[in-house]
Amino acid sequence: MSETANNFPKLHNAAWPGMVGKGDDSEPPISLEKMLDMTAAAEVDGVKFDGVDLFLAEPHISIDIDERGLSALADGIKGRGLQVGSLVAPVWEPTGGGSATDEGEGRKRFLEQVRKACSIGMELKNLGVRLYGSIRVDSAVDPGTWSADPEKNQERIAETFRQACDIAAEYGEQLVAEGEVCWGGMHSWRRMAQLLKMVNQPKVFGFQADMAHTLLYLLGTNAPEDALLPQDFDWSDTATFDAAYKQMTDALRPWTLDFHVAQNDATVKGSGSHDKTGRHCLPKDPNGKLDITKYAGYWLREEDGVARKKIRHLCWDGCMFPNETLLNPQTWNDILAAMIAIRDAHGWRE
Repeated sequence: MSETANNFPKLHNAAWPGMVGKGDDSEPPISLEKMLDMTAAAEVDGVKFDGVDLFLAEPHISIDIDERGLSALADGIKGRGLQVGSLVAPVWEPTGGGSATDEGEGRKRFLEQVRKACSIGMELKNLGVRLYGSIRVDSAVDPGTWSADPEKNQERIAETFRQACDIAAEYGEQLVAEGEVCWGGMHSWRRMAQLLKMVNQPKVFGFQADMAHTLLYLLGTNAPEDALLPQDFDWSDTATFDAAYKQMTDALRPWTLDFHVAQNDATVKGSGSHDKTGRHCLPKDPNGKLDITKYAGYWLREEDGVARKKIRHLCWDGCMFPNETLLNPQTWNDILAAMIAIRDAHGWRE
């Protein structure tokens, strides 16, 4: 690596493709240890992944992990030359949480999962393996249920998130909401922006932009009223696409604290127990609709072109790929190469 090469944002792999969409009626999960090994082994022209983002759920990491378990986890990650970035809090009912629209027990369980995740995040910092990153949450309710009372449910979600912010602040953590078309109240760019403004705690609560999921915001998947492109859009019309992408990113970029690199072919996919959401494609997929490096810049630079240095790391998010793909070392080298190109184009050196 040259002396002038950018070294920020740091480059992370996500461990959760080994478990999200796996099990039950899909393929078996890939262990956390295997995901860490593949991440550590990837290398492109001497550049390697700096770290991993983690899902705090079985079979990878129990949300109730004890101090001894956390110490062993930290040692295993550091021993592979990696750091930890953002953590996914399991706020959904099947994993012990509850809907953010439930003002009773559901909210209580949701907030308890946030507290546990923040405690884990703080301890990983104390163990010297986590220097940056956020705690990822969502509304834990589907768009259909949410749509029964949209405005009231939006207020309920915002209140749950505000209470979650109070918890995060106790632990010195930030929360980020990943907008996906499968989460009610966050299933469109307009509703996501509305929710961020309703919570109105920009130092503690922000947006986690995922390039695959936000592409579907443009098409109005699950929210036709908020579409910025027609369903039969001609993908060769770059000027129209760029204008729509700018409108979306202008609304959400000021709130963006965390960023997922991804590719999407503008369709949806579900696998195992995961609801249909933006289909993640490999970076070289010929059906991918995004110039990854170009459109990452819409999120990673301000309107005046200045790098957004508050985003300290990038994470590749690629869920619901076949295990054969995930276990192929070339997959991770190709992904790493795409992320290096983004850092070269939009990063900085410290």
